Amino acid sequence: MSGWAAVLAAVAFISCGGGAALGEDCAQAGGTDGECEEGGVCADDGSGTLKCLEICDDHEDCPSGEDCNGVEGSSLKGCRTDK
Repeated sequence: MSGWAAVLAAVAFISCGGGAALGEDCAQAGGTDGECEEGGVCADDGSGTLKCLEICDDHEDCPSGEDCNGVEGSSLKGCRTDK
């Protein structure tokens, strides 16, 4: 394997390990491991787009302007913008 190929393989391996950061796009509603970074769940952000949302238990866990609501495809809740 050439030097560049080894570097690219290492970067791909590292980037796949943690999942997307909070607020970034994701693909599987309700997904956590590999889908979103620790503490995040993949869910509709309220606009019809799947994003990694912060996992919460109740409204007080969320930043101002966000509510804690259930996430389709899981038993988790995520913080999403108030409508």
